[in-house]
Amino acid sequence: MAYNEPVAIRNPCLMFTVTLLTSPACQLNHALADSLRIALGGGAIRWLNPDVALEFEIPQPPANATRIQEHLQGEGIDMVIQPSANRRKHLLLADMDSTMIRQECIDELATEAGVGDHVAAITARAMNGELAFEAALRARVEHLKGIETCVIDTVLNRRLTYMPGGATLVATMKAHGAHCSLISGGFTAFTARVAADLGFDDHRANRLLTKGGRLTGQVAEPILGRDAKVTRLHELTARLGLTAADVLAVGDGANDLGMLGLAGTGLALHAKPVVQDRVNIRINHGDLTALLYAQGYSVAEFAPV
Repeated sequence: MAYNEPVAIRNPCLMFTVTLLTSPACQLNHALADSLRIALGGGAIRWLNPDVALEFEIPQPPANATRIQEHLQGEGIDMVIQPSANRRKHLLLADMDSTMIRQECIDELATEAGVGDHVAAITARAMNGELAFEAALRARVEHLKGIETCVIDTVLNRRLTYMPGGATLVATMKAHGAHCSLISGGFTAFTARVAADLGFDDHRANRLLTKGGRLTGQVAEPILGRDAKVTRLHELTARLGLTAADVLAVGDGANDLGMLGLAGTGLALHAKPVVQDRVNIRINHGDLTALLYAQGYSVAEFAPV
C-alpha cells in the first residue's frame, strides 16, 4: 500500500516517534519498515531490540495512520505513533485479567465449580461493553456460591499463567523511578499474589465474601469497576505529585476504557473489539515488553528479573 498520503495539520513545535514492533518470536520486515520510514519523512532508525522493535522520529503523523496500522497488522507488526516528548511515564496503572495474566480469574473459578461456560459467556459480553460491569460481576459471582475457598488456591497454583514480559515491564519502570500499581475488576485473592510475584508497589481489586470456608456468592460493595479505576488514577497521581500525562495505563476490557482514555498513554493489549475501536495505541502482536519499547526503552535498558 502507499504510505505517503497527505498528513495531518503540523504543529512545528512537536516531533513524533513511530515505534514498530512484533512478537519476540518473529522478526520485523526490515524492508517494509524502511519503506514506511522514507514515506513518512522519518529520521534515522534506532533499533530497540534487533529484529523485534525499532523507532524513528517524524515531523507529523500521517493522515492515513489508521489505514497504515491496519495494513501492518496483517504483516504481524504493531505501530505506535505518539509525541516524542514525555514518553517515559512515572506511573504504571495495569489491569490484571487478560493483561498481566492470560486468564480471567472468575472464569477459572467457575470452571472449577462446574459452571465455566455460562460464566465465561457473561464475562465476554461484559468485557466487550455489552453488559454493565457491576451487574455482570454480581451475576457471575452468584454462580460461585457454595464452592470451598480452597478452590482459590487451586486456581492460583494450577491455572494462572503470566503474560510474557510482565515482570520485566514492572522491574524496568521501577528501576527508572516509576510507581507500578495493579488495578483490577477481579479479586484481591488474586491481585495479592500477582502483585507480589511481578513486583507491583500496590494492588486494588474487589473482595469475594466468604463464610464457613465457602464463597457466599456475593462480592463486597462498592464494586471496583470502570469509574473506580479512574478514581484510582486520580488518587495515585495526586499522592505522587503527578498528572494524568505522566501515566501509562494498560488494559483489555471495556471497564478499562476510562483510565485508558485519561492516561497520557493508554494502551490496549490484545484487547476486546470495543477497546480496539476506541483506543489509539493497540498492541496485538507484542507482549508486555511492548510497553517499554513504546516508551523508548531499548532491550539493553531492561532491568533483570
